[in-house]
Amino acid sequence: MRSAVVVATALVAGIAPVALGGAQAFAVTAPTRAAAAAGAEDLGFITQPGGRLTVPAGAEGPVTLDITASLMPDTTGQLKARITLPITNWPVGGWTDYRTAAQIKSTCSVDGAAAVPCSWKGTSLDEDGPARVVLDLPVKPAAPRIHYAVTLDLPDTLAWIGSLDAPVTLTDETGKVVADGKVGLDVVQGTPDAWRRAALHARDNDGVLWRYEGTGKTGKPFATRTKVGGGWGAYTAVTPVTTATADGRGDLVARDKAGVLWYYKGTGKPSAPFAPRVRVGGGWNEYTALVGRDGDLVARDKAGVLWFYKKTGDVTKPFAARVRVGAGWNTYSALTPQDGGALARDTAGVLWKYAPKTVTATNTTQPYQPRQRVGGGWNTYTAIAGTADLGAYSVPDVVARDASGKLYAYEGVVRNGTVVPDGRTLVGGGWNIYDLIF
Repeated sequence: MRSAVVVATALVAGIAPVALGGAQAFAVTAPTRAAAAAGAEDLGFITQPGGRLTVPAGAEGPVTLDITASLMPDTTGQLKARITLPITNWPVGGWTDYRTAAQIKSTCSVDGAAAVPCSWKGTSLDEDGPARVVLDLPVKPAAPRIHYAVTLDLPDTLAWIGSLDAPVTLTDETGKVVADGKVGLDVVQGTPDAWRRAALHARDNDGVLWRYEGTGKTGKPFATRTKVGGGWGAYTAVTPVTTATADGRGDLVARDKAGVLWYYKGTGKPSAPFAPRVRVGGGWNEYTALVGRDGDLVARDKAGVLWFYKKTGDVTKPFAARVRVGAGWNTYSALTPQDGGALARDTAGVLWKYAPKTVTATNTTQPYQPRQRVGGGWNTYTAIAGTADLGAYSVPDVVARDASGKLYAYEGVVRNGTVVPDGRTLVGGGWNIYDLIF
C-alpha cells in the first residue's frame, strides 16, 4: 500500500480554539491575513494542531493531519473549502499539475459520513495564475462545527514535492473568502512501492525455493525470507526472464535434468509469485548458460556460441526460433541478467557489462551493445545475480556471494550511459545454504 495522508478539517463558527480544549491542544499556524489581529475584516482563520506534518511518499501507510478553521459568528450559507499544493519545483520529465494530481488518490468524508472518492486536479488549463494542484472539498452548510476527513495516497514517485505551506481557503456562496490559512506538509521519500523494489530468489540444498523481498533500505535490503515451495532441485538451471519485483511480478525459465525447459509466469501475488509451469520444449541440455533479457532468452552452447531467442508474447510458445549471435562466449565463467542486459565474468575475474540493444527488423542478431569493463576481482564470488533496485533510487543493483557465504549488495550506478555495479555493502552471512541465487 502506498503512503496515505488523512486530512481532517473542522470548521468552527464563532468558537475560539481555546473553547475546544485549551490553548495547549493546538499548535496554531498563523492566519494568512491580518483580520484576526484587528477584527476589521469578517474573516476566520486556520490552525494546524500538532504543527507541521511529515508525509512519507511510499508504502508506510496513513498519517493524519488535522486542520481547524475558526469562522466569524455571522458566517452563513453553503461553504466551499479548497486545499492547494503550491508546487513550484517541477522536475524534468514531463511533470505537470495534471500529471501530479492524477497520482494523488483521495477520499473525502464530511462530519463522519461514509468516505467517497474525491479528485485532485490541476489548474493550468482552467484557471488563471501559476499551475497548482488543488482539492475541492464537498460543499457544506455553515454550522458551529464542520469536520472534513480527507485521505491522501502518495506514491513514492511524488517524493520530489518536498516541503509546502499549503493554503486552505473557505468561501461562501458569493465567492467571498470567509477563512484562510496554511498547513505545513513535508513530503519525504518513503519506502518505494512494491513494483519498484527488488525480489531475490534462492534455492537451498533440499530443493526448496525461498523468496527475499526488497525493503527499499540499503542498510537492510531484504525482508525475512518466505517459502515459495519445494521440488526446485529438479532443475539444473534457472534464470529470470523478466526482473523479479516485490509485488510478485517477474517471469523465469527453468531447465530440468532431462533438458526440458519450463516457463513460470509471474502472478503479481507475492505470496504465490509463480503460476503453474508451462512446457517450452526439450533439447536445452546443449546449453551451458541461460540468460533472460526483458522477456527474451539468450543461451550459450557448449562450443561457446551465443544464441538469441526473441519473445513472442505467448506463454504457451514464449520464444521464436533461435538466431545466432556469435562465438567466443566460453571466455566467461559466469553469465547473469541485469537491467535488460547481461553481466559476464571472464576467467581472469574481470566483470563486463553488456547493455541491451534494441532488436529490430534490421537488427535481429545483436541483443547487446559492445561490452563495458566493470572491474576485476570478481573471482572471489561463487554466485552473482542482477536485481531490481535494492534502495530508493530506481537503478538496478547486483548481489554477490563469496566463498565464505557472505552476501554483498552492489549499488547500481550509471557509467557512460550503462548501469553497472559499484560500491558493495555487506548484507550478511550464511548464504552458503543456497546452491542457486537468482
